[in-house]
Amino acid sequence: MFSTGINSIKSTCMVVIMVRGHKDLAEYITSSYSGKVVEVGIGKHPEVALLLKDHLEIIVTDTSDLCIEGILFIRDDIFDPNIHIYDGASLIYSIRPPVEIQHAIASVAKRVDADVIIRPFASEKSDLNKYFSESRLINYGNAVFYLYKNK
Repeated sequence: MFSTGINSIKSTCMVVIMVRGHKDLAEYITSSYSGKVVEVGIGKHPEVALLLKDHLEIIVTDTSDLCIEGILFIRDDIFDPNIHIYDGASLIYSIRPPVEIQHAIASVAKRVDADVIIRPFASEKSDLNKYFSESRLINYGNAVFYLYKNK
């Protein structure tokens, strides 16, 4: 479904080096969610958002100003969030977020009744079970991530 045939995407704003399993993660999200989806802390890894932009309403956030062609970027600090960015989202996700950010993401998701996907870096995983009714490790193709369900 998401075949680019290349290992990086070059735009006028940045060069993107792909995270392993990004196509499979994007496929999982598009097959499981609809409407608004928010990525927290996009940094230098917009590859999933780039694949989602034609299928979902995607908003990406970070504390630094970024330019990503074709994607709505809003500067936001998840520790002091503008909750209106996240209102109505079916999913909030983050790729390689530090442990301390994961709790802030979970707190916001709980407030707006959104699910969370965390694609951790190595073993950087927080225990977020107190925020959600269900959690599990998902292996989907080459993508490995944690899914936290609010419903």
